[in-house]
Amino acid sequence: MSSINLEKSIEKHVKGSQPAPVHLWDPPFCGDLDIHINSKGQWFYQKSEITRDRLIRLFSNILKKEGGKYFLVTPVEKVGIKVDDVPFIANEIFISKLGNENIIKFETNVGDSVTLDKLDQFFINFNNETGEPNPYVRVRQNLFAKIDRKCFYRLIDLCSNENYEQKSWFGFRSSKTFFPITETSALDL
Repeated sequence: MSSINLEKSIEKHVKGSQPAPVHLWDPPFCGDLDIHINSKGQWFYQKSEITRDRLIRLFSNILKKEGGKYFLVTPVEKVGIKVDDVPFIANEIFISKLGNENIIKFETNVGDSVTLDKLDQFFINFNNETGEPNPYVRVRQNLFAKIDRKCFYRLIDLCSNENYEQKSWFGFRSSKTFFPITETSALDL
């Protein structure tokens, strides 16, 4: 199936720019499509970068993860694609106040917005060799965005030490929820 035919098929089933209800769709698997999302959130078709934002947003709205595999899904077909790390990049952060509480909201490279208000929306993987943090935020269902460096630094500026699960943790608050990053004792101060 060509990229143009897939786009036409998708447009029949997806209205507007909101994510489609892919969790309700279970069409037959139609094979793999040579679409690849690299670790920087760039989309490629047959090794050529897709630069049309509208097409990327369209594809991102029908993206689904099952097990460890990613698919583009319509009500009538499902095709596999390759994702290096996660499909999205959280490249904007907005911090607002509600009383004394921070409300942290991210926007992704494909236009999704997510407000941090549940503990399971945020996690960090630390590189075993370098100790470098790789922070992620859940965008929808089981799809995550990697938080870019500038946004992560803004998060770090909000951090403080708090008691969490009977230990001292370095982390930040959003929507009355504490998001731990690392135990305070692990910090090299």
